[in-house]
Formats: sequence, C-alpha cells, structure tokens
Amino acid sequence: MTASAQLRILYGGHSDKGAKAENEDAYAALLPSTGMRTSKGMLAVMADGASCSMNARIASQTAVLTFINDYMSTPDTWDVKTSAARVLSALNSWLYCQGSLTGARHNALVTTFSALVCKSRSVHLLHCGDSRIWRWRDAQLQQLSDDHCMIRPDGSAALSRALGMDTQLKVDYQQRGLREGDVLLLTTDGVHGTLSAKELQALLAQTLSEEDLLEPAAAPINAEGADGTLEACAAAIVAAALQAGSSDNLSCLLLKVTQLPAEDMDEVHRKLTKRAVPPVLEPGQRIDDYTIVRVLHSGTRSHVYLASHPRYSKLFVLKAPSPNCAEDPQYLEAFLREQWVGRRLDHPGLMKIHESALDSRFLYHVCEYIEGASLRQWLYDNPRPDLNIVRGLVKQIAVALRALQRMGMQHRDLKPENIMLTPSGTIKLIDFGTVLVSGLRDNSSLLEEAAAVGTLSYMAPEYLQGESGEYRSDIFSLGVVTYECLAGRLPFSVRIHGGRKAPPYSAWHYRSVLEQRADLPQWVDLCLARACAPRPSQRYPALSEFLHDLDYPNAALLRAHQQRPLIEKDPVRFWRWVSGLLLCLLVLQSFFLAAHPRLGGL
Repeated sequence: MTASAQLRILYGGHSDKGAKAENEDAYAALLPSTGMRTSKGMLAVMADGASCSMNARIASQTAVLTFINDYMSTPDTWDVKTSAARVLSALNSWLYCQGSLTGARHNALVTTFSALVCKSRSVHLLHCGDSRIWRWRDAQLQQLSDDHCMIRPDGSAALSRALGMDTQLKVDYQQRGLREGDVLLLTTDGVHGTLSAKELQALLAQTLSEEDLLEPAAAPINAEGADGTLEACAAAIVAAALQAGSSDNLSCLLLKVTQLPAEDMDEVHRKLTKRAVPPVLEPGQRIDDYTIVRVLHSGTRSHVYLASHPRYSKLFVLKAPSPNCAEDPQYLEAFLREQWVGRRLDHPGLMKIHESALDSRFLYHVCEYIEGASLRQWLYDNPRPDLNIVRGLVKQIAVALRALQRMGMQHRDLKPENIMLTPSGTIKLIDFGTVLVSGLRDNSSLLEEAAAVGTLSYMAPEYLQGESGEYRSDIFSLGVVTYECLAGRLPFSVRIHGGRKAPPYSAWHYRSVLEQRADLPQWVDLCLARACAPRPSQRYPALSEFLHDLDYPNAALLRAHQQRPLIEKDPVRFWRWVSGLLLCLLVLQSFFLAAHPRLGGL
C-alpha cells in the first residue's frame, strides 16, 4: 500500500427475471468522486419487491434510487448511521403512505432492503427483509445479515420486516472492518433460496481466483468502478440458481475491496503542512490581500489579528497557528478541523469561518469579526447578575448548541472565553478546534487525541475517563457556565492535575449555588445540580429539559430532594445527632462500670 492510498472498490452485478413475467428486483452501486467518497463512502443497494403486490417493481426501484440520492444529499457532518436512519425513516413513511392510499393489500409498496456503505476502512450494513448480505474472506463465505421472515403453518415463509410494511421501521445496523481482498455480496431470495452457502462459496472460488482477489492496487479501473470479472461471477451465480430450479427473480451484486485508505502519519503530516504557518505579524503588515489592523491575541498556540480587505468595507479576524506548533500534527489537524466545521455552519449564534484564498501559501482562518466582549469579561463587569438575565444568555447558548447538534456536532470546549456577547446582547460561540463531528468518526486517522479535549474546569468528567463524550457532555459544560454566572465560582472543588489524571466520579462533589446566592430559589439549585451531575446518565437528556427546569420548578426534583436521608439533607445535624448519641452511650457505659467495678477490672 502506498502512502497516497485511498478507498478503491470494484463492483459487478447481474439480475434475471427467472420464471416470473417481470423482474421485481432492483440494485445499484455508486462509487463517488474521491472527495465525496471520503465524506459519504461507496454505496451498494439491493431491494426485492414483495411478490404479493402489483407494485412490487415500483417499490424496489424507488427504494434503491431514493436511498442513494437522499443519502448523498445528507450533511457531511452526519455519520453513516444517522444519515441512513433519517433517509430510511422518510422513505418507509412515503412507501407506507402511498400503499395505504390504494386501500388494497395487493397494491402496497413493500420491499426488502439491503445496503452497504463502505467508508474509510469500515463497511456499514443496513438490512431489513429476507435479502442477504455476505462476506467472502480468506476463501470462506459468511452470512452477515439475518432473514426477517416467519414460517407459516404450511411451511412457506412470509416477510416479518420490510420497507413500507408498517409505520414503524426497524433496520438492522452493523459496522464491520474491511480488509483488502474482501468480497461483499448482496443476493435476493431467488439466489440464496435455491443455492446453499456451500454452493455459493464454491462458485465464488471457481470464478474469482486467488490472483484476482489480490490484484495490485495500481491495476487499471474504469471511472464507474464496474468490473468485468465480478459481473461474470454474478452472472454465473444467477445462472447456477436458475439451473437449480429457482422460481423467483434472481439478483446478485458483488463488491471487491482492492485498496483501503492509508494510515500513514508522514503522509497526513505532509498534507497538513502543505501550507506554511505564517510568521508572527504586526499592525500594517500584509498576508495575501489582508492588512493587519491590530493584534487581538498572541499566545503559544495561536495568533489572532483584526484585518481589513480592500474589496470589503467590513473587518475580518485572522487566526493563524503559532510557529511553535508548525511540527505538531495533532494541533494542525484540529486547526484544519476548525476551518472545516466553521465553513459548514450558518447560524447567527455560531461564528462563521470564510474560505481563505485558494492560492495562498499560508495556513490561517478568515473569520467574521464579532464586536463585543467575551462572557468572561462580562462576568468581570457583572459579578452578581440577575437570574433572568442569566436565563436569557443561557437560552441563546443552548440555541447555538442545538444548531451544532442538528449538524451532528459537539462543541466540547464550552467556557466563558469561547462565548462572545455583542453590544446588542446576542450570543455567538467561537473556537471550533475541539468540535467532534460524528460524520468524521467513520474516517480512520492516526492523529488520535493524546489527551482529553477542552478546558479542565469546564470539561465533562467522562472526557477525563478517555471517552469521546456525547451531547450530554455539552450540557454539563453549559451547566457549569450557568453556575459560574450566578455564583462567581465553579460548582466543584475537585483537583484536576495538569497531567489530566482522571479523578473518579465519586470525587466530584457538587457545591450548592445557594452558598453564594441565598437569594436564588431551591429549585434552581436542583436544576444546576442535575445539569452538572458527574455521571452522564444522571444529567438532563436534552437541552430543552434543562431550560424548562431553569424557568419552572421541577416537582420530581423537589420531591426527591425532600425525601433524601438526613445525612444528605443536613449532614451537620446528622453528625450532631450521632455525636450526641455516642456521648449518651459513653455516659451510660461510665455509670454501668461505676456500679459494677468488678466488670471494669476484667
């Protein structure tokens, strides 16, 4: 494998109507361009329309074409599972609705569905119905999918799960690793209902030689990814099933993995450093068409400048890596990720990152200029803000976080320094260098995060445990920020060392906000305590619930708080009672020993 290797897959298929008058099977494969292949993957889909319906052919063809088109239209920030789930849910609803309009079962739009999405070094399996997904590896054939059918009393099989069959759809999902030389198969029941797994394995072994499987990655490949050898193999399988007496439509689609994306640190590093890190700039100096107006920030990891452009009346903010980080691939990857994320965001509560000059030799971001100050500065100026003002700020932050969530993202570094407050009172989130994009989880990278991300004081405890976190992790950070706005301090006194040795969950002891703000109601403190719960399962599952409890008392939380044992409700009173009881026991023991001196001498 060369350092510049990318995902390369060949495919070939064959379908025959067999003994039926019409072919109700449908299949398709799509190998996108290199860029789309990285973000969306390669697709192979097969569907078999239910024979009991007169619209079986329409159902299968609609399912295959609609899934491919709609999946490719989903945001790049969504992972495969999220994208497929959204598309299949909408597709199932449409098929079911169209079938219901006819009012007759024999006109329903019902079809099996099996799909493969090959992305990076993994294959994602999506399946419902009795079509099958197979893998041939090391000359062994393995069925990867389960048949969703039930056996009638007469011994015949009937579908128990399919697209368009019900309002609720349940699709089997798997993610498996790929190897070079893997052959993936999709078949309809006209094939595997007649040929056994052993017979299929023998046909594969006869048709695809060892040399074919290990074809060098540099072998020629046409633009569509179709391969004559695989098409011949699929045709041979269909012909064998026909000869064996199949009475149904027959379809077979094969994919062969000839090359996987490289996992080469040096190559990744070369790509990251293709553009040079600019030198430290001073006011009046230029970089490309931008003139530096003033320096906004100068640190060991980055430099931020206010800049003007001759073609625009507005100002821009330029952010460049520090020369100290020019040889740090992890930091550079995070820097590029921040640009990738910022260019895809379009929300008033999120900072926009514009595209830099395509012919630039330098690595830097062009960001929108946000007038105002950070929330940190606002807290310095307003050390004891009113609860209603804090509510308004928190709601704006939550709206911005929701926009990230809809794009399949987690901010992971929410803190007052990364929250800008404009003169009009609107909020904007900045700094996307640690944003986790679910769609990028599917792509392999050797540039793994060496340590937990974010700022220690606002970081969810699960990050310190080595977990990637979830949406509730951002809720924790928002809870900490809200607490600090009201109390002027952090809710935990746990010590986290620079080496980021993870303290156990039991070490995180919440300090009541009422200690600093006795004017706040009890239920607000309970709301903050739940938002800042160390364990993710004990936090709010959604931002909307947190916002609701910040506005209105939660009866369940109040009831649970009142029913706590005395040691939790009032530990000082508890230990006073315990101490008093021990004192009484000690006095009784003294009287008893005085009355029985012989026992005291024993």
